[in-house]
Formats: sequence, structure tokens, C-alpha cells
Amino acid sequence: MRKEYEITTEELNTLLDACKPVPYMIVGNSPPRSPQENADTAWASLGRTHGFKWNTAEPVSGKSQQFFTAEQTEVKP
Repeated sequence: MRKEYEITTEELNTLLDACKPVPYMIVGNSPPRSPQENADTAWASLGRTHGFKWNTAEPVSGKSQQFFTAEQTEVKP
């Protein structure tokens, strides 16, 4: 079941910062994580905090970026 969620301004800023490219110098064979990997990690963290499946989040039309819908995680009795 989908539910509407609202995240705080701080959480939104953390998410937006995670999406920014990471400048780096290539030394050896270990590039940094991509912006997509960082964004996925940030969404997963929000999902754990708020109780939703992070990869099901979708924006709510007509509302700010702080609002989205997502499938709730299963609550075990």
C-alpha cells in the first residue's frame, strides 16, 4: 500500500547533497562511489527511518520536493 510521506528540510538537503558529483583524482583502481550510488544509499536510509521501501518513492505532483509517496514496509506483529 502506498502512503504519502514528508521529509524535513535537513533530510531533503542530505538527499540533494548525495546526488552531487564527487570530484576525485584517479590513484590506483578505486574510483569513488557514483552520485547514483550515493543517492540510493541516502534513499535507503530515509526508508529505514520513515518505514518505506526506498526504491518505490515517487514525487507528489503539485507539492514541494519534501513530499512523495512510497510503499510502506511490512510491519511485523
